[in-house]
Amino acid sequence: MPEREIGEKGQAHSPEAAGTAPAPASKTSLLIIEDDDNISTAIEEYFSRAGYVVNAAPDGIAGIDAAVKSRPDVVVLDLMLPKMDGLAVCKELRQKNPQMPILMLTAKDDVVDKVLGLEMGADDYITKPFSLRELEARIKSVLRRTRAAVASGDGKDETPIVRGTLRIDPVTREVTIADRHVELTPKEFDLLRLFAGNPGRVFPRKYLLEKIWDYSYEGYDRTIDSHINRLRAKVEENPDNPQLVLTVWGIGYKFTDAE
Repeated sequence: MPEREIGEKGQAHSPEAAGTAPAPASKTSLLIIEDDDNISTAIEEYFSRAGYVVNAAPDGIAGIDAAVKSRPDVVVLDLMLPKMDGLAVCKELRQKNPQMPILMLTAKDDVVDKVLGLEMGADDYITKPFSLRELEARIKSVLRRTRAAVASGDGKDETPIVRGTLRIDPVTREVTIADRHVELTPKEFDLLRLFAGNPGRVFPRKYLLEKIWDYSYEGYDRTIDSHINRLRAKVEENPDNPQLVLTVWGIGYKFTDAE
C-alpha cells in the first residue's frame, strides 16, 4: 500500500504516524510551528513515538516565544501562519539564534516561496503534501550538517583563519573583525569560511549551492546572491565596494587574494 502524504486536504493522520521510524541516538527536541491541527498532530505523534521531544505552536508569535524559551534542536516552520507569517518568523528566529536549524514547510510548489524561505535563513524546505519519512530524512540531514559543522568544522582543518583583521574560528564558529564580533547565520558562516579558506579561488554559484546547502537547488542563483549581499553587509567596510568577497562576473564569487 502506498504511503499517504501529510498536507492533503482533509487528511487527519497517516499510517506513518504510528511511529515506525527508528529512534534518534539521543533525545532531539523538535518545535513544530504549524496552524493546521491535522498536520501538526500527525508530525507530533510520529516524532514523539520515534523518541523526539516535541512541542508545537499554532501561530507565528507563539512559535517565536516557544523557540526562545525551549531552544529546540530543530524547528519545522510552516510558511503560511496566522498572526505572523513563516518568513517573518524565520527572519526573527535567525536574529535571535543564528545557529538554530530551520526547515520550512511550503504549501505551494513555487520557486518564489522556496527562494524567499532560503533567503530568510531557512536551512531547507519541504513542499506539502509530504511523507513523514521524507520529513524525518530532511530533519536528520539538517541536524547532521549543523552538528558536524559545530563539532568538527566539517572535518577540515580547525585552525583559525586570519585574513587581515578578519578572524574565523571553525571550532567555535565565531567571526571577529578587529575587536568587533560579527553575528552570522550558519549559511553565511559556511560561505565566509569557504571563501576565506581559499583566497583567490573562484567558486561558481552552482558549486556553492551544492556545497553549502548540500542540495541541488536548480535555478536558485538568486539565493546565493542574497546571502552574499547580507554577508557583505556584515563583514565589508563598504558593502557597495566590497574588498573581501568579490564578484567574478558571469561565474560566481571569490575571496580576495590581496595581502
